[in-house]
Amino acid sequence: MKTSPIGAGRLAGLDRRSAIDAVRLRIGMAITLGLLKPGERLPDQEDVALGLSVSPITARRALASLAEQGVVVRRRGRDGGTFVADEPPQSVLAELSASPAESRAVNRLVDQRLLFECAVTHYAAANATTRQLDELDRLTRDMADSTNWSDYHQADEQFHHLVGTASGLGTAVEAYHETLTELYAYFIPYPIEVLHKSNHDHKALVAALRVGDSDGAVEISRKHVDILHRTMFMGLTDGGTQSAAGRY
Repeated sequence: MKTSPIGAGRLAGLDRRSAIDAVRLRIGMAITLGLLKPGERLPDQEDVALGLSVSPITARRALASLAEQGVVVRRRGRDGGTFVADEPPQSVLAELSASPAESRAVNRLVDQRLLFECAVTHYAAANATTRQLDELDRLTRDMADSTNWSDYHQADEQFHHLVGTASGLGTAVEAYHETLTELYAYFIPYPIEVLHKSNHDHKALVAALRVGDSDGAVEISRKHVDILHRTMFMGLTDGGTQSAAGRY
């Protein structure tokens, strides 16, 4: 199910970059880190927008700019689309890197989300309705069936928002959702097989919520979020991609 992107046009946290430059950075870094491979087809433009939580016009302009610089190539016809260039210019990719300030901002957001996530999960174990739990199960199946990072990210976004809503914490949920919006502004594409592994946490979380196991649910959520300190781009640039779990 397609949803409107959260925080469309709201990427101020990315070191005061324009929304277009932020998208360019996120795709460029994914290529540099080997998360997007040479020749790999990107999702359709609309799906890129939804997967990166930006407006369609922002995605279109960012992809057009990357194509002009030879980072991606566009092909027409039935098998056409936008593809990672076979040899993206290294000079351009070198410019598409996160600053230390951006890495610090991500770490702060991860810590903030960690606090919120544990709280909403604890109360969701007591307050989630059967209908909400069934919807969470459906979203885990959608993530399992996803064939690209954009489809996965859209379902993942809905999943975590629903966990917050299921907690019944009122206005505190709004603050949690705002933190998710800010953190999702830093999401970069990951290989779908890596994201599918992350979905195991979602399934385990729903199982814990169904039986009212608040302690178990909180521990699952804590580990799920804490690993972002090592797997989002500020960690990947230091340690490579071998240990990345790509959890969102």
